[in-house]
Amino acid sequence: MTKWQQAAAAALVAISMGGVAHAAAGAAANSPASEAANRSVSGKPGGKPTGTPIQLALIEGMSGPFANAGAAVERNLRFGVEQVNAQGGVKLADGAHPFELVVLDSKGSTEEALTQLRAAADRHIGYIMQGNSSAVAAALIGAIDKQNSREPGNRELFLNYSADDPALTNASCSFWHFRFDAHAGMRMDALVDVIQRDKAVKKVYLLNQDYSFGHDVSSLARSTLATKRPDIAVVGDEFHPIGRVKDFAPYIAKIRASGADAVITGNWGNDLTLLVKAAREQGLDTKFYTFYGNSLGAPAALGDAGVGHVIAVADWHPNAGGAASDAWYAAFRARFPAAQDDYPVLRMPLMIETLAAAMSRAGSADPTAVARALEGIRFDNGFHASWMRADDHQLIQPLYVMQMDKAGTPGVHFDNEGSGYGFRTVLALPADRTVLPTVCKMQRP
Repeated sequence: MTKWQQAAAAALVAISMGGVAHAAAGAAANSPASEAANRSVSGKPGGKPTGTPIQLALIEGMSGPFANAGAAVERNLRFGVEQVNAQGGVKLADGAHPFELVVLDSKGSTEEALTQLRAAADRHIGYIMQGNSSAVAAALIGAIDKQNSREPGNRELFLNYSADDPALTNASCSFWHFRFDAHAGMRMDALVDVIQRDKAVKKVYLLNQDYSFGHDVSSLARSTLATKRPDIAVVGDEFHPIGRVKDFAPYIAKIRASGADAVITGNWGNDLTLLVKAAREQGLDTKFYTFYGNSLGAPAALGDAGVGHVIAVADWHPNAGGAASDAWYAAFRARFPAAQDDYPVLRMPLMIETLAAAMSRAGSADPTAVARALEGIRFDNGFHASWMRADDHQLIQPLYVMQMDKAGTPGVHFDNEGSGYGFRTVLALPADRTVLPTVCKMQRP
């Protein structure tokens, strides 16, 4: 891993010089607090922050069937926390404060997540982070809405890095919830842009996890295909229990029997890994259009069978290209050099940096003040410009559709997890091309 370590120093300098956060136009953008926010992410590394730590609670499944996904989230968020602290922490009116990551294990259960949320409230932790289940996210939003109404002196802000149910920033939007991932409709729109150009696809099979997000993927696939490729026939639309299927061979057999040219799936974690592994073992010659085909373990599970067959969509990937992007990736790999830890998710560390900028602009770590500062905030680290739409608290950012290939082929400079396989960009959408309308009716305190 020497090349990552050699690149680390230059990478950190490139990142520190490239990051710029600023608010939407208005008086706040020119305030001293706003200028402090800019310095906190774009200036030279500051001294060690000495103020009381600002605790951020991660409520996620750290044990159980998706423990590997929880561990990956922790690494990415910890990287963001360390980056902010290395730059001098969060600049508030009373000095610089470090972030402190507090990990609370939900065991993949909604009930346990709510228990951990109450524990965080008892400890007066004002910032809650979760994302690996839209069902859990919806429950947390409901509980936080009640908590903040009941105890205005002990409010919490929910930072969502992966729960992609569109309703969370549409009909079910909340002032206390901010989503830093593209929602399922935005991701599906990008995927179908690629399917639209692939005239070999005539039949599609939909296979998804049986919970709110999986049903969203299914309905969005049907509606988006009907708009962009009405000639495509949906030959299967099936749901399976989340986290409980150990052998996907029967599902692969159904896909083969249907004659599908492509599969669309929102599966993640072990449900995706086991699905693509079964496809490889049965020699299924079908394209997989996925939300998370580049995720933990998937490229290695697919092997050669995935080359040219697996398509994924993400807000960023290691082969997005450009010196600043490469430098950021080098810094992540220097921090987490083990091959099995090679799963950087850019939006998670950027969520932490954006939060720090909002706090510095507000001059306070109070969740209500920070929520107002987050509305309309813009963040640009030099290679990934984004903004938080105030209307619904949905982050607007670039999206990439990518296809799996062997490392070393054009466009695949880096592989995933030492597997020898990586992804190359087939469609890069700038942030303004990913915008979708919202029906959110935001109720502000």
